[in-house]
Amino acid sequence: MAPYSAWDTDPEPLPVDSAPVPEYGTGSLADLLPTLAAGLGVPDMTAGIAELAPADRNCVFLIDGLGWEQLRAHPGDAPFLTSLLGSSRGGTGRPLTAGYPATTATSLASVGTGLPPGAHGLPGYTVRDPDTGALMNQLRWQPWTRPDVWQPYPTVFRLAQEAGVHAAQVSSPAFANTPLTKVALSGGTFHGRLSGEDRVDTAAGQLAAADRALVYTYYAEVDGAGHRFGVDSDTWRGQLAHVDRLVQRLAEQLPPRSALYVTADHGMIDVPFDEDHRIDFDEDWELKAGVALLGGEGRARHVYAVPGAANDVLTCWREVLGERFWVASRDEAIAAGWFGPRIDDRVYGRLGDVIAAARDDVLLIASEREPNESAMVGNHGSMTPAEQLVPLLEVRT
Repeated sequence: MAPYSAWDTDPEPLPVDSAPVPEYGTGSLADLLPTLAAGLGVPDMTAGIAELAPADRNCVFLIDGLGWEQLRAHPGDAPFLTSLLGSSRGGTGRPLTAGYPATTATSLASVGTGLPPGAHGLPGYTVRDPDTGALMNQLRWQPWTRPDVWQPYPTVFRLAQEAGVHAAQVSSPAFANTPLTKVALSGGTFHGRLSGEDRVDTAAGQLAAADRALVYTYYAEVDGAGHRFGVDSDTWRGQLAHVDRLVQRLAEQLPPRSALYVTADHGMIDVPFDEDHRIDFDEDWELKAGVALLGGEGRARHVYAVPGAANDVLTCWREVLGERFWVASRDEAIAAGWFGPRIDDRVYGRLGDVIAAARDDVLLIASEREPNESAMVGNHGSMTPAEQLVPLLEVRT
């Protein structure tokens, strides 16, 4: 596998194992909360991100859609966040890898459980449920399935609470009882707040509520602006400026012995609206041949073949997309470590027979079956640095 420091922009096709696989175990989103919990004395937690010093009170502020590369490209819109890229405030600024695919449901589950996608079992935007054969949207949780069966592991928040740590989540009230919150971010107390200002104020209060604390808060609107208008639009830059002020507001309220960590679930890339950059599965007879279900999203596809057709589908997809996508069989992707070092038995059948991850600024849309997703300007999901690298910024008191 190719490290991110050796990212190759050569457009020639690369083998499956040359994809820049997330840094599971040492530098991925799944390593953040276990590292903080280990510093709080929670049993059986591993400090995978070795440079993070323990703190008595820890807060994670997750900004949906704010990639490392996008932040670094807009210093004027985010002066406070930019100041955290170095170590001038006693912390550190570095990128983490989101995990594959780089999408919200997968990343939030990785954050909250401390497990990579192959273990927690939310390995895509939509994946096949092996028990029903239907596509399961893991962000909207449609069709409904039992959350504790789909993702049975306890969250780090729950384990921290059981170890005597004050655990809390502060987010939109709309997320209080969703299945995704239950499987990824539950444990301790949930505090629903409508405005970003109320959220960061409440998060600061929760940090101060106990001698040992693990608090999470979330802001979604940067992602929404990117999807609708693109990651260099005035709307997106306005959202970046707003969340920059929110982070500063929270940092200025941190109680003693606290560490604030600012991160994200994925970055984003704008894809042009033309036939060269947006390949329409619904209008391509070659790509549709032998395919029973199309899962995932435009830059990170799970492809489920009709019985007996998996090898033919793999061959065809490599011929059609191989110079612009990493195209792997399920077992090749597993062996290359795309979903982490292990795949639970219950997760294996959720992965596509063929898995396609975009390397170029290209999108595999499905205009008929996914009209809303196909119309997005900003997209994410794959293993390119623009999507995969997310910030890890620190403020300590």
